[in-house]
This record gives sequence, C-alpha cells and structure tokens, in this order.
Amino acid sequence: MKESRFFYVPDASRLDEMPMDEGLHALRVLRLKSGDEMFLMDGEGNFYRAEVTIAATKRCVYRINEVMPQEKAWRGRIHLVMAPTKMMDRVEWFAEKATEIGVDELSFVGCKFSERKMLRTVRLEKIVVSAMKQSRKPWKPVVNPMVPFKEFLQVPRSGMKFIAHCYEEIERADLHSILSSSEYADSNDDITILIGPEGDFSIDEVRMAIDAGYRSISLGSARLRTETAALYAVMISQLARRIE
Repeated sequence: MKESRFFYVPDASRLDEMPMDEGLHALRVLRLKSGDEMFLMDGEGNFYRAEVTIAATKRCVYRINEVMPQEKAWRGRIHLVMAPTKMMDRVEWFAEKATEIGVDELSFVGCKFSERKMLRTVRLEKIVVSAMKQSRKPWKPVVNPMVPFKEFLQVPRSGMKFIAHCYEEIERADLHSILSSSEYADSNDDITILIGPEGDFSIDEVRMAIDAGYRSISLGSARLRTETAALYAVMISQLARRIE
C-alpha cells in the first residue's frame, strides 16, 4: 500500500495547479503521474483528496475529488513569542518541533540581552511547512518577522498573556498551575507567552510587559535554554487546551 502524499497548496480550493516548488517535488522526486492520487493541505484547516490531471515538466495540475475539513485539536490560539538564540539552528529546531506539537503563531523579538539582532523568516517558513506536512497538521502557523520587544508590546492582544523570566524579586506563578486550574480548565481564550533570550529579559523589560498586561510566570524550578523553554511553554499550553 502506497503512503499518502501530502502537499501544501495555499488556496487549494480556488486553484488547479500546485506551486512550483511543491509541483517539482511531486513530479521529479516522487514521480507522480497523471491519474495518481495525492492529498493537499491549504494551511487553513482543510485537506483535499486530489488527482493529478497533467504531469508536465514544470507543471502539476490537479483536480479535487473530495474536500476534507478537519477539526482543530486544541481550543483557542497558542502564540509563542521568542527572543531568537545566537545559533540559528536552535531557532529552526524550535520552529519545527512547535509546529509538530501544534502552535498557531510564532513571533520573534529583539531584547536588551539578545545576541541575535536580525532574523530572516524565509527559511523558517519552509521548515514550518515541512513540519506541517510531516505531522499532518491542517493549520499552518503564522511566522512573524522579528521586531523590537517594546514594539511588540504596543500591539493590543486579547486573551491570556504571560512573560516567563527568572527574577526572584518579581512574583511569579507557575504556568502549568495556572492553565490547569479549575478557573481556566475549559477556557477558549487565546494564549500568548513571551520567552526571553539566553541572558533572560532585562528586569525593566519584565516590568514593561507586566504594565502592558502580561502576567509574570515561571516554567518550573529548572533553568532552561531559550528554545527548550519556548517548546516547553507550547507543550504546557497544548496539554491544557487539548480537545479530548
């Protein structure tokens, strides 16, 4: 039995031809031919059972035979905001694993102690798409460009907002305890979590976030690497909002 082939095709229901990169992969790597079945995902919650109708040198035209709407596996939106690490491969690892677990939006901020001042999202987009196809996630996470921390805070956001940090002089609540409490057990509110750089947020940045409505939290007693803390926060959010 052949393994099902999944391809990412934004606006799949309104088109009949695969994007060039996906089309070339289907034709040159997987060697699909006219009449072969494949599955498309639009990144907006839908799978499509489709059939190749034209397999030309650089064109893969398809016909949709069945629309397959998917049910989201968690409540609300999970938005993880991270100060990217100096080593880009660690940021890429996080983006891949967070997509596989399930996240709605990824943002990146530049902070006082950040070692990385710029971030190109083109490669991250490709990693997210690849992880989405590999894990068969029907929703593609939004990947936002890097912005200064202060600028990020100025954008109004609804739902539950948290900032994780290690300053003992600022009162912190445990994220897992908050999200698993009876008060929030059945909540559909969006979740936004800020994770700082390798040197943590500055204490002024933490206070700035608290003034902007973000709740001060910890992720447990262990000191975690930036990308580990970010993935751990996604996992806690997923477990709390998972639809049984």
